[in-house]
Amino acid sequence: MDLGSPEQDPEMKAEYSSVYVGREDDIKKSERMTAVVHDREVVIFYHKGEYHAMDIRCYHSGGPLHLGEIEDFDGRPCIVCPWHKFKITLATGEGLYQSINPKDPSAKPKWCSKGIKQRIHTVKVDNGNIYVTLSNEPVKYDSDFYATGNFKVIKSPS
Repeated sequence: MDLGSPEQDPEMKAEYSSVYVGREDDIKKSERMTAVVHDREVVIFYHKGEYHAMDIRCYHSGGPLHLGEIEDFDGRPCIVCPWHKFKITLATGEGLYQSINPKDPSAKPKWCSKGIKQRIHTVKVDNGNIYVTLSNEPVKYDSDFYATGNFKVIKSPS
């Protein structure tokens, strides 16, 4: 399986409606908030005047992204997973890592992409209210593993 390109996921074809998650004033103070949107846990970040939403659990090992720090890597803001320091871009959900050419002893490390690993959701602000719409892209991202099934922290009533 090619890790750089997500595989098709027939379960992700649903149309999702926007869900109210909070007030703009509240997220601007805390710079992040968590919410359950259509039975999926997400984290919403407010960073440098922009809103970003993604699955709350890290694609690598299910770490709590809402507890991570935001840092810039290669000019891109990323959430750093507090468990294993995986770096995920806020805008696209790409996993970033540093690489060097071992055959070139003078080579400097450069930032590379693992591809999109974290599912990103849409944030809209309307009259001071924040709404999140889940991604309905029909592909399977690595973070889907921890956002669904037995790994979900929030369980729907049976």
